[in-house]
Amino acid sequence: MILIADSGASKTDWGCVSRESDVRIRFTSQGYNPNYITGPQIVEDILMNKPAELEAESVKEIYFYGAGVTPLQYPFMEETLRKVFTKAEHVFIAMDTLASCRALLGRKAGFSAILGTGANTCLYDGCNEGLNVDSCGFILGDEGSGAYLGKRMITDYIRHNMPQNVYELVGKELGYNNDELLDIIYTKPFPNRFCAQYAKFIRQNTDTDPYFKELVTDAFTKFFDRIVTHYPDYTTYSFNAVGSVAYYFKDLLEPVVKKYGMEMGVIAKAPMEGLIEYHLEA
Repeated sequence: MILIADSGASKTDWGCVSRESDVRIRFTSQGYNPNYITGPQIVEDILMNKPAELEAESVKEIYFYGAGVTPLQYPFMEETLRKVFTKAEHVFIAMDTLASCRALLGRKAGFSAILGTGANTCLYDGCNEGLNVDSCGFILGDEGSGAYLGKRMITDYIRHNMPQNVYELVGKELGYNNDELLDIIYTKPFPNRFCAQYAKFIRQNTDTDPYFKELVTDAFTKFFDRIVTHYPDYTTYSFNAVGSVAYYFKDLLEPVVKKYGMEMGVIAKAPMEGLIEYHLEA
Protein backbone atom coordinates (compact mmCIF):
# COMPACT_ATOMS: atom_id res chain seq x y z
CA MET A 1 0.00 0.00 0.00
CA ILE A 2 1.06 3.57 -0.72
CA LEU A 3 0.42 6.16 1.99
CA ILE A 4 0.36 9.83 0.98
CA ALA A 5 0.14 12.71 3.46
CA ASP A 6 -0.38 16.41 2.81
CA SER A 7 0.23 18.17 6.12
CA GLY A 8 -0.66 21.83 6.39
CA ALA A 9 -0.70 24.22 9.30
CA SER A 10 -4.20 23.17 10.39
CA LYS A 11 -4.68 19.56 9.32
CA THR A 12 -3.16 16.59 7.53
CA ASP A 13 -4.98 14.87 4.67
CA TRP A 14 -4.08 11.20 4.25
CA GLY A 15 -4.66 8.96 1.28
CA CYS A 16 -3.80 5.24 1.16
CA VAL A 17 -3.97 3.58 -2.25
CA SER A 18 -2.71 0.55 -4.10
CA ARG A 19 -1.30 0.12 -7.60
CA GLU A 20 -2.74 -3.41 -7.67
CA SER A 21 -6.33 -2.72 -6.58
CA ASP A 22 -8.99 -0.02 -6.32
CA VAL A 23 -8.62 0.29 -2.54
CA ARG A 24 -8.68 3.91 -1.35
CA ILE A 25 -8.66 4.91 2.29
CA ARG A 26 -8.91 8.57 3.27
CA PHE A 27 -8.69 10.21 6.70
CA THR A 28 -7.57 13.43 8.37
CA SER A 29 -5.56 14.34 11.44
CA GLN A 30 -4.08 17.51 12.88
CA GLY A 31 -1.29 19.39 11.11
CA TYR A 32 2.26 18.21 11.88
CA ASN A 33 4.49 21.23 11.54
CA PRO A 34 7.62 19.95 13.36
CA ASN A 35 8.32 23.43 14.70
CA TYR A 36 5.22 23.18 16.89
CA ILE A 37 4.74 19.49 17.68
CA THR A 38 6.82 16.62 19.08
CA GLY A 39 7.41 13.15 17.67
CA PRO A 40 5.39 11.37 20.39
CA GLN A 41 2.48 13.77 19.80
CA ILE A 42 2.53 12.96 16.08
CA VAL A 43 2.60 9.20 16.72
CA GLU A 44 -0.28 9.45 19.20
CA ASP A 45 -2.37 11.57 16.83
CA ILE A 46 -1.84 9.25 13.84
CA LEU A 47 -2.84 6.20 15.90
CA MET A 48 -5.90 8.03 17.21
CA ASN A 49 -7.09 9.06 13.73
CA LYS A 50 -5.97 6.12 11.57
CA PRO A 51 -9.04 4.11 10.53
CA ALA A 52 -9.16 0.47 11.61
CA GLU A 53 -9.20 -0.79 8.02
CA LEU A 54 -5.76 0.70 7.43
CA GLU A 55 -3.30 -1.82 8.82
CA ALA A 56 0.00 -0.09 9.56
CA GLU A 57 1.99 -3.18 8.53
CA SER A 58 0.48 -3.07 5.02
CA VAL A 59 2.07 0.31 4.21
CA LYS A 60 5.19 -0.19 2.08
CA GLU A 61 5.66 3.32 0.66
CA ILE A 62 5.14 6.68 2.40
CA TYR A 63 5.17 10.10 0.73
CA PHE A 64 4.87 12.83 3.36
CA TYR A 65 4.61 16.49 2.32
CA GLY A 66 4.52 19.00 5.15
CA ALA A 67 4.35 22.69 5.99
CA GLY A 68 7.44 23.73 7.93
CA VAL A 69 9.21 20.47 7.08
CA THR A 70 12.56 21.79 5.89
CA PRO A 71 15.42 19.43 4.91
CA LEU A 72 16.72 19.75 8.46
CA GLN A 73 13.49 18.12 9.65
CA TYR A 74 13.43 15.24 7.14
CA PRO A 75 15.23 12.73 9.42
CA PHE A 76 12.91 13.61 12.33
CA MET A 77 9.76 13.09 10.24
CA GLU A 78 11.03 9.82 8.74
CA GLU A 79 11.97 8.43 12.14
CA THR A 80 8.59 9.45 13.57
CA LEU A 81 6.57 7.90 10.73
CA ARG A 82 8.54 4.65 10.92
CA LYS A 83 7.47 4.27 14.54
CA VAL A 84 3.90 3.81 13.30
CA PHE A 85 4.43 2.22 9.90
CA THR A 86 7.16 -0.22 10.85
CA LYS A 87 7.14 -2.21 7.59
CA ALA A 88 7.58 0.76 5.26
CA GLU A 89 10.37 0.09 2.75
CA HIS A 90 10.47 3.61 1.30
CA VAL A 91 9.80 6.88 3.16
CA PHE A 92 9.93 10.13 1.19
CA ILE A 93 9.74 13.48 3.00
CA ALA A 94 9.36 16.87 1.32
CA MET A 95 7.99 20.37 1.82
CA ASP A 96 4.31 20.99 1.10
CA THR A 97 5.35 23.15 -1.85
CA LEU A 98 6.38 20.03 -3.76
CA ALA A 99 2.96 18.54 -3.02
CA SER A 100 1.29 21.55 -4.61
CA CYS A 101 3.55 21.30 -7.66
CA ARG A 102 2.90 17.61 -8.23
CA ALA A 103 -0.84 17.96 -7.59
CA LEU A 104 -1.33 21.00 -9.84
CA LEU A 105 1.25 20.44 -12.56
CA GLY A 106 1.98 16.73 -12.57
CA ARG A 107 5.22 16.41 -14.51
CA LYS A 108 5.01 19.77 -16.30
CA ALA A 109 7.19 22.71 -15.32
CA GLY A 110 5.57 25.86 -13.97
CA PHE A 111 4.68 28.10 -11.04
CA SER A 112 2.81 26.82 -8.00
CA ALA A 113 1.38 28.51 -4.92
CA ILE A 114 -0.24 27.50 -1.65
CA LEU A 115 -2.91 29.79 -0.21
CA GLY A 116 -4.48 28.11 2.79
CA THR A 117 -3.88 28.66 6.48
CA GLY A 118 -0.37 29.68 5.40
CA ALA A 119 1.14 30.77 2.09
CA ASN A 120 4.04 29.53 -0.01
CA THR A 121 5.22 29.56 -3.62
CA CYS A 122 7.86 28.01 -5.84
CA LEU A 123 8.96 27.26 -9.37
CA TYR A 124 8.85 23.63 -10.53
CA ASP A 125 10.92 21.91 -13.18
CA GLY A 126 8.52 19.01 -13.68
CA CYS A 127 10.27 16.81 -11.13
CA ASN A 128 11.56 18.90 -8.25
CA GLU A 129 10.77 22.31 -6.80
CA GLY A 130 13.26 25.00 -7.68
CA LEU A 131 13.44 28.64 -6.63
CA ASN A 132 11.39 29.49 -3.53
CA VAL A 133 10.83 33.05 -2.32
CA ASP A 134 10.27 32.41 1.38
CA SER A 135 6.87 33.44 2.74
CA CYS A 136 8.57 33.94 6.15
CA GLY A 137 5.71 32.32 8.03
CA PHE A 138 2.91 33.72 10.16
CA ILE A 139 4.88 36.24 12.20
CA LEU A 140 6.95 37.84 9.44
CA GLY A 141 4.88 37.25 6.34
CA ASP A 142 2.37 34.73 4.89
CA GLU A 143 0.69 37.51 2.91
CA GLY A 144 -2.46 36.29 1.17
CA SER A 145 -3.04 33.37 3.53
CA GLY A 146 -6.01 32.67 5.78
CA ALA A 147 -3.88 33.44 8.83
CA TYR A 148 -2.87 36.76 7.30
CA LEU A 149 -6.51 37.68 6.53
CA GLY A 150 -7.58 36.90 10.09
CA LYS A 151 -4.58 38.71 11.57
CA ARG A 152 -5.34 41.84 9.53
CA MET A 153 -8.98 41.84 10.56
CA ILE A 154 -8.16 41.34 14.24
CA THR A 155 -5.54 44.10 14.12
CA ASP A 156 -8.05 46.47 12.52
CA TYR A 157 -10.63 45.53 15.14
CA ILE A 158 -8.28 46.17 18.07
CA ARG A 159 -7.33 49.55 16.58
CA HIS A 160 -10.97 50.31 15.64
CA ASN A 161 -9.66 50.80 12.11
CA MET A 162 -12.92 49.81 10.40
CA PRO A 163 -16.42 51.27 9.93
CA GLN A 164 -18.62 51.14 13.04
CA ASN A 165 -21.08 48.65 11.51
CA VAL A 166 -18.19 46.35 10.60
CA TYR A 167 -16.65 46.81 14.05
CA GLU A 168 -19.87 45.63 15.69
CA LEU A 169 -20.21 42.69 13.28
CA VAL A 170 -16.61 41.57 13.78
CA GLY A 171 -16.82 42.02 17.55
CA LYS A 172 -19.85 39.73 17.70
CA GLU A 173 -17.99 37.11 15.64
CA LEU A 174 -14.77 37.29 17.66
CA GLY A 175 -16.36 37.21 21.10
CA TYR A 176 -13.20 38.46 22.83
CA ASN A 177 -12.07 41.86 24.06
CA ASN A 178 -8.77 43.41 22.97
CA ASP A 179 -6.73 42.06 25.89
CA GLU A 180 -8.10 38.55 25.41
CA LEU A 181 -7.27 38.62 21.70
CA LEU A 182 -3.71 39.73 22.35
CA ASP A 183 -3.31 37.07 25.03
CA ILE A 184 -4.54 34.32 22.68
CA ILE A 185 -2.26 35.40 19.84
CA TYR A 186 0.86 36.00 21.91
CA THR A 187 0.68 33.28 24.56
CA LYS A 188 -1.50 30.42 23.32
CA PRO A 189 -0.40 27.68 20.89
CA PHE A 190 -1.14 27.90 17.14
CA PRO A 191 -2.04 31.59 16.78
CA ASN A 192 -1.93 31.08 12.99
CA ARG A 193 -4.81 28.63 13.19
CA PHE A 194 -6.73 30.96 15.48
CA CYS A 195 -6.44 33.82 12.99
CA ALA A 196 -7.07 31.62 9.94
CA GLN A 197 -10.41 30.38 11.23
CA TYR A 198 -11.87 33.82 10.51
CA ALA A 199 -11.18 33.58 6.77
CA LYS A 200 -14.54 31.83 6.42
CA PHE A 201 -16.29 34.73 8.19
CA ILE A 202 -14.53 37.20 5.90
CA ARG A 203 -15.65 35.20 2.84
CA GLN A 204 -19.25 35.21 4.07
CA ASN A 205 -19.20 38.99 4.41
CA THR A 206 -17.46 40.13 1.23
CA ASP A 207 -20.81 41.56 0.06
CA THR A 208 -21.77 42.97 3.48
CA ASP A 209 -19.38 45.93 3.43
CA PRO A 210 -16.55 47.05 1.08
CA TYR A 211 -14.15 46.68 4.02
CA PHE A 212 -14.02 42.90 3.59
CA LYS A 213 -13.36 42.93 -0.15
CA GLU A 214 -10.72 45.59 0.27
CA LEU A 215 -9.04 43.56 3.01
CA VAL A 216 -8.84 40.47 0.77
CA THR A 217 -7.74 42.38 -2.32
CA ASP A 218 -5.04 44.16 -0.33
CA ALA A 219 -3.81 40.83 1.07
CA PHE A 220 -3.51 39.33 -2.42
CA THR A 221 -1.84 42.50 -3.69
CA LYS A 222 0.78 42.26 -0.96
CA PHE A 223 1.20 38.56 -1.77
CA PHE A 224 2.18 39.55 -5.31
CA ASP A 225 4.21 42.64 -4.40
CA ARG A 226 6.29 40.93 -1.74
CA ILE A 227 6.54 37.38 -3.06
CA VAL A 228 5.35 36.54 -6.57
CA THR A 229 6.93 39.48 -8.37
CA HIS A 230 10.34 38.47 -7.04
CA TYR A 231 10.43 35.41 -9.30
CA PRO A 232 12.39 36.05 -12.52
CA ASP A 233 10.07 36.35 -15.54
CA TYR A 234 7.08 35.47 -13.37
CA THR A 235 4.62 36.72 -16.01
CA THR A 236 5.70 33.93 -18.36
CA TYR A 237 4.02 31.40 -16.04
CA SER A 238 0.37 30.70 -15.38
CA PHE A 239 -0.79 31.13 -11.78
CA ASN A 240 -1.58 27.74 -10.23
CA ALA A 241 -2.63 27.48 -6.60
CA VAL A 242 -3.95 25.03 -4.07
CA GLY A 243 -5.65 25.78 -0.75
CA SER A 244 -8.97 26.89 0.69
CA VAL A 245 -8.20 30.62 0.41
CA ALA A 246 -7.27 30.35 -3.28
CA TYR A 247 -10.35 28.20 -3.92
CA TYR A 248 -13.01 30.15 -2.01
CA PHE A 249 -11.66 33.62 -2.84
CA LYS A 250 -10.97 32.83 -6.50
CA ASP A 251 -13.27 35.62 -7.68
CA LEU A 252 -11.19 38.19 -5.78
CA LEU A 253 -7.87 36.52 -6.54
CA GLU A 254 -8.29 36.40 -10.32
CA PRO A 255 -8.39 40.20 -10.89
CA VAL A 256 -5.15 40.57 -8.90
CA VAL A 257 -3.50 37.75 -10.84
CA LYS A 258 -4.41 39.44 -14.14
CA LYS A 259 -3.40 42.88 -12.86
CA TYR A 260 0.12 41.54 -12.37
CA GLY A 261 0.25 40.05 -15.85
CA MET A 262 -0.27 36.35 -15.13
CA GLU A 263 -2.90 34.02 -16.56
CA MET A 264 -5.05 31.95 -14.22
CA GLY A 265 -4.13 28.28 -14.24
CA VAL A 266 -5.38 25.43 -12.08
CA ILE A 267 -6.97 26.32 -8.72
CA ALA A 268 -7.64 23.38 -6.40
CA LYS A 269 -9.09 23.29 -2.89
CA ALA A 270 -6.75 20.49 -1.79
CA PRO A 271 -3.89 18.57 -3.41
CA MET A 272 -4.71 15.00 -2.40
CA GLU A 273 -6.54 13.86 -5.54
CA GLY A 274 -3.72 15.22 -7.70
CA LEU A 275 -1.11 13.56 -5.49
CA ILE A 276 -2.88 10.20 -5.67
CA GLU A 277 -2.95 10.44 -9.46
CA TYR A 278 0.72 11.45 -9.53
CA HIS A 279 1.93 8.55 -7.37
CA LEU A 280 -0.24 5.91 -9.01
CA GLU A 281 1.34 6.84 -12.33
CA ALA A 282 4.89 6.63 -10.92
